[in-house]
Amino acid sequence: MQVRKAVIPAAGLGVRFLPATKAQPKEMIPIIDKPTIQYIIEEILASGIREILIITGRGKRAIEDHFDVSPELEYHLQSKGKQEVLERMRQIADMADIHYVRQKEPRGLGHAVLCARSFVGNEPFAVLLGDDVVRSETPCLKQMLDQHARLGGSVIALEEVPREDVSKYGVIKGEQVESRLYRIEDLVEKPPVEEAPSNLSVMGRYILSPRIFDLLAVTTPGAGNEIQLTDALRRLVREQPLYGYLFEGRRYDVGNSLGYLKATVEFALELPDVKEQFARYLRDTVGKL
Repeated sequence: MQVRKAVIPAAGLGVRFLPATKAQPKEMIPIIDKPTIQYIIEEILASGIREILIITGRGKRAIEDHFDVSPELEYHLQSKGKQEVLERMRQIADMADIHYVRQKEPRGLGHAVLCARSFVGNEPFAVLLGDDVVRSETPCLKQMLDQHARLGGSVIALEEVPREDVSKYGVIKGEQVESRLYRIEDLVEKPPVEEAPSNLSVMGRYILSPRIFDLLAVTTPGAGNEIQLTDALRRLVREQPLYGYLFEGRRYDVGNSLGYLKATVEFALELPDVKEQFARYLRDTVGKL
């Protein structure tokens, strides 16, 4: 069955970026001049999906406002003759069919995904986490959709991490069945290095069977007293094929300071108007260290 819908959980409190996220959604923190969530939505659209649900929470109204029409701003831009900027603002408002559901309290990623049940219905769907921005020739989500179309089962994006860092991630236990493709047997959340079954970490892109909703509905709170998506996936793998795909591309974990800085610097080095001056500034600055 074709995947027609995508879900973006965006109800988290953003504690890793406090105090910046005290009154501003972490998903709206910009990389250069574009909020991180817009990069995620652009990836979804480039992958051929048009129906998008964003799971929001208290204090997240700015996300809805960003993707809505702003008559006052448009009037101001038009009156000042800033037609190019005006067109960019209109494109943002028209870019996708976006829906919103509020997660009333932070009960974990699994609970946030469960909030999408009515929107998704009985069909496979995509989940994209806003902390992971991926740059690749073929959109990461499109790579996964191609695998899902071929295999039929649920697919999770994977990334190789240094062995000493596996305790920071959820990792898989599985068998490689093709180049870049693994049949998952189990998932382990943040295992000790000596107990990790692999160095293949779960990254924030999923194509999931609707069966996951039934499993999430009976999943009891786990780590952090939250309903964990990983716990439901561990049950899903006992019932249905679950694959891990080692995607092609570069991932930026913009949910932490170092990943955010890497993305900002590398994206800035691609801007035609400033890249040469910025590169020179970086060389000069690094040279003084």
